[in-house]
Amino acid sequence: MYRSKVLKSFALGMLAAAALASQPAAAQDKKLVLRVADQFPVGHFFPRYGIKPWMEQVTKATNGEVQFEYYPAEQLGKAKDLLSLVQSGVADVVLFAPSYASDKMPLTAVMELPGMYADSCQATLAHRKLIGEGGILAQREYAPNGVRVLFSGIYPPYQLVSAKRKIDSSKDMEGMKLRVLGGAMDLTIRKLKAIGVKMASTEAFEAISRGTLDGAIFSYGVTVNYNIPAKYVTAGEGFGSAAAIFIISENRWKQLPDNVKKAMAEAGEAASRSVCAGMDKEEIGDLEKLKQKGVTVVRWSAADKKEMDAVLASVASEWAAELDKRGKPGSEALKAALEARDSR
Repeated sequence: MYRSKVLKSFALGMLAAAALASQPAAAQDKKLVLRVADQFPVGHFFPRYGIKPWMEQVTKATNGEVQFEYYPAEQLGKAKDLLSLVQSGVADVVLFAPSYASDKMPLTAVMELPGMYADSCQATLAHRKLIGEGGILAQREYAPNGVRVLFSGIYPPYQLVSAKRKIDSSKDMEGMKLRVLGGAMDLTIRKLKAIGVKMASTEAFEAISRGTLDGAIFSYGVTVNYNIPAKYVTAGEGFGSAAAIFIISENRWKQLPDNVKKAMAEAGEAASRSVCAGMDKEEIGDLEKLKQKGVTVVRWSAADKKEMDAVLASVASEWAAELDKRGKPGSEALKAALEARDSR
C-alpha cells in the first residue's frame, strides 16, 4: 500500500512538473508570426521610415504577441507578384505598387497624375482619406481585390532622368525610351511624344546601363537608391508620381484579434506620416547628391513650362474618361482625390 502511494505521488509530481515545463511553450505558441515582404533594399526609405517602424510599433503595442519575418529586396517574390503573394497567403503583409497591376487596381493611379500634388505628404495624406472607412479606393479598388491598406506612401513628383541625351527643352524628350510605372504615367509620357516602357524600378538600372532605355521617370530618391545612370535630371512640378500600398488580405485581417488590428491601424497612421515626411526631406538631399556626382539639373524655361502645362492639362480628364468607358469610376475617383487634397 505504501509503495502504491509513493508511486502515485511520484506520478502526480511528474505530471505537475510536465505541466509547468510546458507553460513557456504554450505561451510561445500564442505568439503570432507574420511574413512581411517588399521589393526594396533595406536602405530604401520605405523600409527605414515605414515598414520597420511599423513592425516595431505593432510588436511593442502587443507586448511581443506579434512578431515578424521580414523579406526585403524581392526575397519572397518579384515586385509585380507581391499582390498575388498576399492574396494567396504566401505572405501576410506586402508593400505593393498598384500600377504593376493596373488591370486590377487602375483607380490608385489618380494619385500618380501630373500636377496633382506638390510633395509626398500632400499626396499621402490625401490618399489616407480615400482608403479609410467609406473611401472610394477602399470600396471600389482594394476591397474587390480582397486586401486592406494599412498604410501608404506617394512619392514626391517624379522627374525625367536622362542617361545621355541633353534635355534643354521639353522637345528633347520626343522619341526617348523611358521607364514608366504604367497607368497614368504612361499616358503622361505619350502626351510628350516620348515612349514609355513599363517595368519594375528594380529592373531599370540594368536596362538603362545596357542602353535599352534612354532614361526613366523617377524621383531623385529612387534615382539615388538604385544608382540609376544619370547625366541630366529635370526639376520642377514633374511628371506625376507613384503610389505604394502596404496591404494585408481581408481574410488574414479577419483572423486577427481586435488588439492586433488596433495596433496595426495605429502604427499605419504613424507610418504614413513618417514615410512621406522622410521622402520629402530626403528628396532635397538626394538632388544634392546627384549634383555632386556631376548630374546636370535642367529647369524648364517659362515658355517650355507653359507649353508642357498645356499638354499635360488634359491628362487627368482623359485618364478619368478612359476608365469611365471601361465601367470604372474614374471621374468619381478624380473628384474624390481633388477634394481630399483641397480639404487639408
